[in-house]
Amino acid sequence: MTGKPLWKPNKEFVRKTHLSRFIKQINREWDYRHADYNSLHKWSVKNIEKFWQSVWNYGSVIAETGGDVVLRNNSSLPKASFFPDAKLNFAENLLRCRENSPALYFAGENGVRKVVSFSELYSDVSKLRQALMVRGLQKGERVAAILPNVPDAITCMLATTSIGAIWASCSPDFGQQGILNRFKQISPKILFGIDRYFYGGREFDCRGKIDQVARELPTVEEVIFIPYVTEDALPVSSSYYDLIQDHFAKEIVFPQLPFNHPLYILFSSGTTGVPKCIVHGAGGTLLQHLKEHLLQTDVRKGDRIFYFTTLGWMMWNWLVSALATEASLVLYDGAPILSRDKTLFDYAGEFKINQFGVSAKFIDATKKMGVCPKTTNDLSSVRTVLSTGSPLVPESFDYVYEKVKHDVCLSSISGGTDIIGCFAAGNPISPVWRGELQGPCLGMDVKVYDEDGAPIIQEKGELVCQNSFPSMPVGFWGDGKNKLYHSTYFEKFKGVWHHGDWAEISSHGGIVIHGRSDATLNPGGIRIGTAELYRQVEQLPEIEEAIAVGQNMPNGDVRIILFVRMRGKEVLTEKLRAAIRSRIRSGISPHHLPAKILSVPDIPRTKSGKITELAVRSVIHGHEVKNIAALENPEALGYFRDLSELIIE
Repeated sequence: MTGKPLWKPNKEFVRKTHLSRFIKQINREWDYRHADYNSLHKWSVKNIEKFWQSVWNYGSVIAETGGDVVLRNNSSLPKASFFPDAKLNFAENLLRCRENSPALYFAGENGVRKVVSFSELYSDVSKLRQALMVRGLQKGERVAAILPNVPDAITCMLATTSIGAIWASCSPDFGQQGILNRFKQISPKILFGIDRYFYGGREFDCRGKIDQVARELPTVEEVIFIPYVTEDALPVSSSYYDLIQDHFAKEIVFPQLPFNHPLYILFSSGTTGVPKCIVHGAGGTLLQHLKEHLLQTDVRKGDRIFYFTTLGWMMWNWLVSALATEASLVLYDGAPILSRDKTLFDYAGEFKINQFGVSAKFIDATKKMGVCPKTTNDLSSVRTVLSTGSPLVPESFDYVYEKVKHDVCLSSISGGTDIIGCFAAGNPISPVWRGELQGPCLGMDVKVYDEDGAPIIQEKGELVCQNSFPSMPVGFWGDGKNKLYHSTYFEKFKGVWHHGDWAEISSHGGIVIHGRSDATLNPGGIRIGTAELYRQVEQLPEIEEAIAVGQNMPNGDVRIILFVRMRGKEVLTEKLRAAIRSRIRSGISPHHLPAKILSVPDIPRTKSGKITELAVRSVIHGHEVKNIAALENPEALGYFRDLSELIIE
C-alpha cells in the first residue's frame, strides 16, 4: 500500500490512551525506552514474561496469589503454562464494580429497553448463584444455555462461573440438531433456555425446541426458562425469576481457582464434522481480554462498548469481559438491518457508544445500500469502529471514513474461537492504512510462513504464531491425550501455532487476511485467497454477495467456479459475466478468472454469519456435507447440487 494513512491519531488523543499509560508503566518496571507500537510489540514478544506480568499489573487482576512464576515450559509451545501458581475467580474480576451506574444497556428489536446497574448485576448474580448451589452445581460441571443476547444471559454466565462450573452457549436460532451436536458432547447438568426471541420483524417461540433438546440430554437435571424482555408484565410462571426471588442478595465468597481452571467450552463451526469442543481457561481468557480491551481497543472506565453478536459466537464472550474494565456493555438482540433507515448505527447515537463493533458483512451491506450515517446519525461519541467475521475490503475502509466518520480508529480484527481472542487487531496510537489490520497483537509473535515454514513479508502465506500466549486452549473436551488439539494447531509447522488463515504482512507491518487457507483456490498450482476475488466481484452494484470454490478436473488441476447472489431483481447476463471477468482480470490477475460464473438465490453460511466454501465445495463434488446442522441456512446447499453447468465432459 502507498500514499497516506486514512487516519492518524493526534498527540492529545494518544496521550489519553491506556496504551500510552501502559508504556509509561513498563518504562518504570523494566526500564523500557520506546514509545511507538511496533517497538513495543517487538519488546513484548522478546520479553514475554515481563510483558504478561505488566498486563497482569496494569489490568489490576484480582487474585488470591499471583506467584513469582509467570511462564513454565515456554520451550514447548503446546505445553506452556502461564501463572501456574496463581489462584483467581473470573466472575469476581468482572463483578469488581459495585456502583449504581449502568453496567448493561439493552435494546431489543421489539423496541424494549432495559438498564441494569453494576450493583443490580452483582445482586442478581448472588441470588442466582445461591439457587444453583442449592441444586448441587459444583465446580467443573457444565451449564448449557440457549439464549439471545439479553442481560439475563450475562447473569447466568457469571453465576455459573463464580462457582467454578463451566459455561457453554448457543443462540436460539440454532436448529435442534445443531444444539445437540454441541451439548451432547459435554453432558450439561443445568440448561438455561429462552421462551422466545425476535428477529427480522418476527417472533419465534423456542419452548418446544428447548423441551425436545432437554429430553435428548440425559444429564440435564433441570431446565430453567427465562422470559424474553418485553414491555408486558412477566409471565405468572417463570422458573428463572422464581429462582432469583427465592434468595436474598449477599456478599459472594468467590472460590479461588487455578489459572487454567476451565471457564468456557466454545464450539468450532462444525461444517466439516461434529463441532470441536474447545476448552478455555479462566485466567488466560481474562488476561487476553484485558490486554485486548485496555491496550488494543482503549476501553476506559465509564465507556460504552458495543458488539453485534449472539451467544453462538465468541465475540459475546469477548464483549462480556469488558466488565472487568468497568465499562458499560450495550447489548442488542435482533436483526442488524431492518431497513435502509433502521440499522445498528441508530444505537451508536442513542446509547452514546464509544467502541462500535460490527461484522465486515454489515459494513459491506450498508455501503451497498447507500447508508450515510455521518449525515443521519449522531456518532460523536464513537472513538473506535471494530470489524471482524470476515476480511474488511479496502473499499469498505473508504466507506467508513467517507460515509460513517472521518475521525475514528477503524480496527479490523482477526483471531477466533480457537484462542477466544485476536492475533491481529487495531491500536489507538498507530495510523490506519487502507485494507490493513493495524498489526499483530501485543505479546503475539505473529508471522506469515511460506510452505517451507520460512517467514515472508509482502507475500501471501500461512498465518502462524511463534510463541505461547495465555489464551491457548486448555484442550478439547473429550480429547484425552490432546491428540486432536495438537494435530489441529501444531502439526503443519512443528512447535508453532498454525491458525489456518491465508495472510500477508504489509510494508507498514500491517496484516491483510485473504481468507481461510483451507478455502484457497489453486488453479495451475497458484494459490489464490477467496477474499481477493470477493473484493472485486462484490464492488459491482448488481451483485450482493459471492462465493468461489475450486472444482477438481480429470487432469489433476482445479478450475474456479464463482457463484453470485444477485441484488434485488438483478439478473446475471452475459454482459455482466463479461464485466465480472474484466474486473477480476484488471483488479487481480488472469489467474483468478473463473471458468464458470453462476447465479444462486442464496449462499450457505455458518451461525456466526460466515460463508462456508468447504460445504459448497463438497456439494459440487457430490460429497455429503457432514454437519448441515452447523449452517444457518442449510437449504441453500440445494442450489449447488447436480448443476448441469458443472458437468465435466
